[in-house]
Amino acid sequence: MNTEFLNKYLKKRFSIPGESTFSKTFKSFSLSERIVFYSLLTVLGILTLGFLFYINNQFLVQIPAKGGSLTEGAVGSPRFINPVLDISDADRDLTALIYSGLMRPGPDGELIPDLAESYSISEDTLTYTFTIRQDAVFSDGSPVTSDDVEFTIFKAQDPALKSPRRANWEGVAINKDGEKEISFTLKQPYSPFLENTTIGILPKHIWKDASSDDIPFSPYNTNPIGSGPYKVSKIGRNSAGTPNEYQLVSFKKYTLGEPYISNLTLKFYPNEEDLIKAYKSRDIEALNSISPGATTELEKSGAPIYKVTLPRIFGVFFNQNQASVLANVEVRVALDTALDKQKIVDSVLLGYGKTLSGPIPFGNLAGDVEATSSEAKIANARNVLERNGWELNPETNIYEKTVKKEKTILSFSIATGDFPELKNSAQSIKEQWEALGAKIDLQIYESGDLQQNIIRPRKYDALYFGEIVGRDLDFYPFWHSSQRNDPGLNISLYVNSEVDKILDDVRSTSDPSQREQDYKDFETEIKKDRPAVFTYSPDFIYVVPNKIKNIKLEKLTMPSERFMNIYQRYIETNKVWKIFAPK
Repeated sequence: MNTEFLNKYLKKRFSIPGESTFSKTFKSFSLSERIVFYSLLTVLGILTLGFLFYINNQFLVQIPAKGGSLTEGAVGSPRFINPVLDISDADRDLTALIYSGLMRPGPDGELIPDLAESYSISEDTLTYTFTIRQDAVFSDGSPVTSDDVEFTIFKAQDPALKSPRRANWEGVAINKDGEKEISFTLKQPYSPFLENTTIGILPKHIWKDASSDDIPFSPYNTNPIGSGPYKVSKIGRNSAGTPNEYQLVSFKKYTLGEPYISNLTLKFYPNEEDLIKAYKSRDIEALNSISPGATTELEKSGAPIYKVTLPRIFGVFFNQNQASVLANVEVRVALDTALDKQKIVDSVLLGYGKTLSGPIPFGNLAGDVEATSSEAKIANARNVLERNGWELNPETNIYEKTVKKEKTILSFSIATGDFPELKNSAQSIKEQWEALGAKIDLQIYESGDLQQNIIRPRKYDALYFGEIVGRDLDFYPFWHSSQRNDPGLNISLYVNSEVDKILDDVRSTSDPSQREQDYKDFETEIKKDRPAVFTYSPDFIYVVPNKIKNIKLEKLTMPSERFMNIYQRYIETNKVWKIFAPK
């Protein structure tokens, strides 16, 4: 380039048209005119910047950003942070955060691939084949392979380990088709099987040298290594050395993407009273599964509360084999007719629940919103009894029926656990049925005693208890006649060949419309026979600060599933132009 020309060009003075005129005019301004001019110029500048800012914002959107922390509290003490052994809510909370399965439940109830890149189901619906993501790794950096999946399921199937997941995998054959491919073959079609593959996967290289007898005592049960959205950063312990605080950090290589919330702390307390104190003192920001009384108090104080009705069925299950009076269908119908279920929900749950008329959880196919008064219910129930030959003894105020000189008295016992909501619900039921004209003996048992000595040997006239119905609505364990004896869960000892057939059919079909019709037919049969009186499904209560965004809790089956979309929740945000926002 010609340097002489460049120097001449740079030294040249450029002028703006009208510049000299403006300069002369400005110099002629008085002081006050100059002040006005500068003020107007400042206002114009501010308006221009404001307009540009407004225009810019029209093209900006807010997106989640990494960062932030959350501290949650819970009652309990984690012992088995292990997907094969977890038995308590404390165990399951941490397992859900630290481990991941081939599939993962989504907040809408649908299952999505997690460690699995893809899966296929054979034409006969007996074989499920999974391909594991190539980038799937554990938090210690080791890759997740079919060896790890096979090892985990073998341990779940091992009778010596007594895994609560054993029933899900009994009779399932496992075949490794490669380092990243694995298949499961069933003996017969079972449409809800995919749900079983949400079990967290154990790292074989960590656990392989531990025998089934040693696994329950392994330190990795309380200092776990998994492939889930979070990993353990620090463990706090009480004076006895028991873990009572887990500090977790987001796992950058989690298959579904690093969680936005960087730090998550779970603190554990011995009872609800201490948990509530910790919340009020701001030692924790979130808590869940608290009693209705505590929930009402917090709701009145303005605490942000999420409520979701759980697929749990509470009711009185009749054992007609032990209490012959309950073998009379009109008695079962009358007892159901007389019960004011809304009164139980309002008085015991303080409104945090939904009444039920049948065995299907509220929000699926059935939900009973009662409008009839308690007095009308009692009157209708008495009509049912008296039409069938029952007479009210004026001296005892208890119904009796005489057939061939054999007198039957409307009297039986109800067994239940010592958990407050069970006791209080059973007490309300006792009072209402005694108002009808029945004699009820309420028997309260410690939970372990109830399970081992009452439920397992089926030693009860009637049992007030709850059933946890899974996302797949598999009623087979609860109502199929083959499940009448322990370890089956048919606690009404119910036998109905038509129901057996329906439950067999629904397990083998994947057609949603056919399954829905089967469920309706199943419910019709149950309502006809009245083997139980269903009362309510309780609400899951989750107190969580407003700073947490994108909380989705549409369908939960247990408290730990509140973390289903934890990796998508966020606290911090950034603003970017719409064209740069992630789709």
